[in-house]
Formats: sequence, C-alpha cells, structure tokens
Amino acid sequence: MTQRTDVVVVGGGQAGLAAGYHLCRQGLDFVILDADAAPGGSWQHMWDSLHLFSPAQYSSLPGRLMPTQARETYPDAGHVVDYLTDYEKRYDLPVQHGTRVDAVRRDAGRLLVEADTGVWHARAVISATGSWSRPFLPAVPGHEVFTGRQLHTVNYRSPADFKGQHLFVVGGGNSGAQIAADLTLDGQVNVTWVTQRPPRFLPDDIDGRALFDVATARRRALEEGRSDTGGVASLGDIVAVPPVRAARDAGLLHAKPMFTRLTASGVRWDDGTRAEADAVIWCTGFRPALSHLAPLQLRGTRGHIATDGTRALGEPRLHLLGYGDWTGPASATLIGVGRPARETALQIARQLNT
Repeated sequence: MTQRTDVVVVGGGQAGLAAGYHLCRQGLDFVILDADAAPGGSWQHMWDSLHLFSPAQYSSLPGRLMPTQARETYPDAGHVVDYLTDYEKRYDLPVQHGTRVDAVRRDAGRLLVEADTGVWHARAVISATGSWSRPFLPAVPGHEVFTGRQLHTVNYRSPADFKGQHLFVVGGGNSGAQIAADLTLDGQVNVTWVTQRPPRFLPDDIDGRALFDVATARRRALEEGRSDTGGVASLGDIVAVPPVRAARDAGLLHAKPMFTRLTASGVRWDDGTRAEADAVIWCTGFRPALSHLAPLQLRGTRGHIATDGTRALGEPRLHLLGYGDWTGPASATLIGVGRPARETALQIARQLNT
C-alpha cells in the first residue's frame, strides 16, 4: 500500500504529538507513525516509582495543561501516559500505532517513508523517535565473563525483582540516582551506587521548570552573541526529587568511584579491591534512535545529523525533533518540546507553500 501526504511524523511520543498539534494549526495533511501499540510514548515503559521533575502545570504540551494528580506534587509516569493518551484523542491526531518505520529515502522530489504497514510519499518528514529504544551500554572490561544479570535503565521496574541481592547501580545522572534511591529506600536490596565522578546534586528548590528557564536563557544568550552561561550543566547533574532527597538525607545515597572491570562474580577496582554482585544496572544513557534515517546518509563523524534548528542541513525536507539541545533547548522534555515543534511546523508550512 502506497499513500501520499504532506508530512510524515515518525514517532508518536511527546515530540510527535507536539508536532501534530502545530501541524494541525497550519492546516497541513499529515500522519503520525508510531511503533508502540498504545499511546504514551516511552513513558509507558518506565520503572514503577518514576515521577516527573516538575509539577503538572509545568509539564504540559502545547494547547493542553496537564491535570494535577491527586496527592502527588510530581506526577508519576502512569499519569503522563494518561495525559498523552487524552492529548492524542482531544486533538484527534492521526496516529497509527503499531507501525514501525524501517527507512526514509529520497524519491523523485519527495521522501519515501517505508513502514511495516506500507509506504508513504511525503513532502516533508519529522523524525521524533527519541532515544528510549537505543540504550547505551559501555564496553567495560570483563562484561563478557560476568555471570550475574546485566540490565539497563530500560529493563528496571522495581526493587521486588532484586530482593535479597547485591546490586550495583552505575551512573551519576538522574536515572542512576533515582533507581539507587528507589532500591535503598526499599531496604531489602544491598545497593552500591558507582559514578565516574562525584555526583552533583542540584539545589533542592530546582525542578524541571527552573531547568527549562535556565536552558532558555542560555539559548537567548548564544543567539544574542553573549557569553555562554553553561546552561543546566553549570548547576549540577541530578534533580533532587523527593525520593532522591529522602535517600540522600538519610545517608543512604553515597556514591563510590566507578570500578574498572567486571569479574565472573562481581567487580574490581584499580587498587585490587573486589566486591561480589548479583546484578548490575547500567544507568548510562541513550543514543538517538535514528537508524531509519540511515539511507539518507546524513550522519557526521560523531553520529549526529547536522541541523539548523530542527532542519537537517543535508536534507531540508527532514526535521529532527525532541532529541535534546541539539534540536532545540530542552526539546527532550514535555515543557521544552513545544517551541521547536511550533517552529518546525511553521517552517514546513512556508516551505510547502512556496
């Protein structure tokens, strides 16, 4: 089956829905192709205790405030899934769930989008696939001989899966701190948290809204030719959400230096110190999920596709949305993706109407 449309949006998570909202406002014909069988994007796959960094009113997509959640200042992942599901229905966005896009190619003046359900000819494509489907695992020496379990953030659900075990949590970012806090507060898991450098906690009064403001201020400074403020990275790496704060203040969240190798039964440091481990959770981040764009041959030496805003420099009919600061300040967040989504829809509308 081959179909034609103005725009194909690849990915139906928060970035894809924000793009859809603004494409509707521009009166463009479009479709959103999403690999997940149900609405909610990556939020439907998060661990049980995950909460947002910000109150609901500061975690909204364009046009629709996120409702507050009863008895929760910071909504949990399930509440976000409900919000995204409602958002999709409220604006009657044309999302085709359970549709995996395999490739985007150039074809006779259009972009050819090959999915497992058919082929689309589009005048423009917005890639909004995020990074959850592409977890990064470092090549630590000894990883092939370790006989315990090795998991990534994407595989973690709850402390119940590790009751009575000795577990290493690797990573000094938000995921590492939150999962380490979740496990230590449970009290039934022996947890060692390890990081490449001493963890840097942001001030307790900093949440996602403040981080968005800091990222926006940095963007404005750079656009106006002023000195780089350093953005969010200048403040720290870890948002002290309530569980992290509770574990830290209780003295349960102390990080050890990163081990240098895995052994058959655990880990070893440079000085010869060893420790037994039943499992290791790698909270080591993600890479953009861009394999569907490989036929366009746009990646640079470091793997990123060069962009001007969200538009790919090597293919002006392609836009990348929601992958982080390189496609818009804080664009990988609920509150941050709205502005680059609006700018993308406006740019595409101008391009198609000329």
